Amino acid sequence: MARIKPRQLLIQSKTKKAPSRISYSTIITWNLIVVLVVLSLYATYRHWHQRSAQDIEMDLHQAELAVRQDNSKMTSRPGYAVMNTGKGPITIEIYKDASADVVDRFINLCKSNHFKGMPFRHIIKNFVIQGGDFDFDGAAQEWITKAKASGKNELSPKHEAFMIGTAKNPNNKGFDLFITTAPIPDLNDKLVVFGRVIKGEDIVQEIEEVDTDEHYQPKTPIGIMNIILKQEP
Repeated sequence: MARIKPRQLLIQSKTKKAPSRISYSTIITWNLIVVLVVLSLYATYRHWHQRSAQDIEMDLHQAELAVRQDNSKMTSRPGYAVMNTGKGPITIEIYKDASADVVDRFINLCKSNHFKGMPFRHIIKNFVIQGGDFDFDGAAQEWITKAKASGKNELSPKHEAFMIGTAKNPNNKGFDLFITTAPIPDLNDKLVVFGRVIKGEDIVQEIEEVDTDEHYQPKTPIGIMNIILKQEP
């Protein structure tokens, strides 16, 4: 094997390529890329985090508005009504825990003067006074006549006299009103009670004394002049 002379070794070492160096511009470029990626990830995180927080805040705000609207509806709903009749005024307390559908319908009809001129169609002494857009249906007529004929007017621990109610299965084209003049044991089975007379019981009794025929219809017309809603009695 031939020996390489020192001079040749020197030449060969000079001709070998030196290791390549990474330029400063490349380092800066990669650093910028890394920084941009990090900033992009952080911005994405902030965006979704803030969006989630905003969604939660919006849901809470909408829920609060709904509660306020419900409270406003409850506080703005009239609690009393004055029924002006041919014999005088009758003040009615509208129950807060009564059927919302019935109460809302009653209030809306009052606001539209629906009850103006409405007659009392049946007056049964020591039992009930009925006024409305239509006559009794078969079930209500049977309830009235049978209860009256049997004299079942015993005291009821739940329902006293001067309750205000309407039929459980009302005619959608009208609305009828019942004023009880004596305790009725099965009142809940027949009527939806939504109020009571708190002033004008003597007026109710005067109406009750009106002469009627054999069908309990007043011989002399008498009815409701109007119903005025009030916040206070």
